[in-house]
Amino acid sequence: MSIDQHIEELRAELRNAVYRDERRWIEDALTTALAEREAIWTELESAVDSAPPF
Repeated sequence: MSIDQHIEELRAELRNAVYRDERRWIEDALTTALAEREAIWTELESAVDSAPPF
């Protein structure tokens, strides 16, 4: 499963969450996944920027 799929699933779960504890857990997991995706994007951008031109 890709990170984007995981984020979308968490967002769907959050929309349907009823209990406060469940919402808090999903919000924490979503925050972590979004940070992970941002780190992946940053890493990819730095790899592209550091690649030698052809």
